Amino acid sequence: MIEGTARGRSASRVDRFTESVIREMTRLADLHGAINLAQGFPDFEPPDELKEAARRAITDGFNQYPVTWGSPRLRLALAEKYRRFGWPELDPDTDVVVTCGSTEAMASTFLALIEPGDEVLFPEPFYENYGPDAFLSGAVPRTIPLTGHSWQLDVERLAAALTPRTRAIVLNTPHNPTGRVFGDDELHAIAEIAVRHDLLVFTDEIYEHIVYEGAHRSIALLPGMGDRTVTISALSKTYSVTGWRVGWAIAAPPLIASIRKVHDFLTVAAPAPLQEAGVTAMQLPDAYYEALRDSYRERRDTFFELATESAFDLLLPEGAYYAMARIGPIRERLGLEDDTAFCRELVSRAGVAAVPGSSFFADPADGRDLIRFAFPKRLETLRAAAERLTEFAPR
Repeated sequence: MIEGTARGRSASRVDRFTESVIREMTRLADLHGAINLAQGFPDFEPPDELKEAARRAITDGFNQYPVTWGSPRLRLALAEKYRRFGWPELDPDTDVVVTCGSTEAMASTFLALIEPGDEVLFPEPFYENYGPDAFLSGAVPRTIPLTGHSWQLDVERLAAALTPRTRAIVLNTPHNPTGRVFGDDELHAIAEIAVRHDLLVFTDEIYEHIVYEGAHRSIALLPGMGDRTVTISALSKTYSVTGWRVGWAIAAPPLIASIRKVHDFLTVAAPAPLQEAGVTAMQLPDAYYEALRDSYRERRDTFFELATESAFDLLLPEGAYYAMARIGPIRERLGLEDDTAFCRELVSRAGVAAVPGSSFFADPADGRDLIRFAFPKRLETLRAAAERLTEFAPR
């Protein structure tokens, strides 16, 4: 064993957060042979044409460094795909950077555009990566609670949270972990605040095609937002290739130029053959996205219907592929201290992995009676999980 020394002390910035709770729950699921409804990856294969495109790209020689900010073919295909879905024309040479997944896109955006001491506002609960992104960039995270059973954004509370140091708002729609799809009124209100106070908006839209209620809107398309919004997405969720690590950021040229600098020295480039395969993904027909939405609606509805036999109080999502569940009465009945203890008991006794709700809150106590399930799984997997949940905590 290597003994610790003073030279081995970590930097203070990493003492402010832990390793991913979500990925820790996957490790526990593997240890116990549990059904993994914690980490958001499918247990089914991506489209055959994407796998074939990846194989073909390797055979055709796309195995060395690509252009650091993205394959020219993929950037062009991204511009064409976004235009197909209602965006104005994008310049693939100045408006797009391809990254190692949306995770790197968001981290690079923080590092490129946020000064130490700047405040960044997050609607809460929030995806666990955003807090570490803030700390690594020297930002000060501020949270705005989503309210009520339907996770509404309190726009007045958002406006009241602004200070002279506020630099950006992080928006995630469809939302992880709640599944909320922010409506036009909320987006216009956020845009009005951003324009009036000269704020940036970093918007994570990785679940843009998985919407059940309402419709996904990109805030970048609202008046005054084109020059101040960074729109982030990836292949991972829409095309069921979470392990490919190909994402992107879209923004005005001055913002992209800064993000490219960070990306260049942070990861150099996303995987070359998988970028080429991404061109095929961008060219899939509209019918693909309709079938994707319908298949995930079936998964959601099947899981919810079967889980009604359990005591888990599931909250119906409008988009994405997660469901929050209230577990307070079950936790208290079992005499468990908090959501983390509950999830450890759930994975070891019931054989189902979920994510403790506290990982999505700045104050862990705010999530102690919540957990999150991910349902990008085969129907038979969801049926088996619901049976185990019912046996663990019958209604």
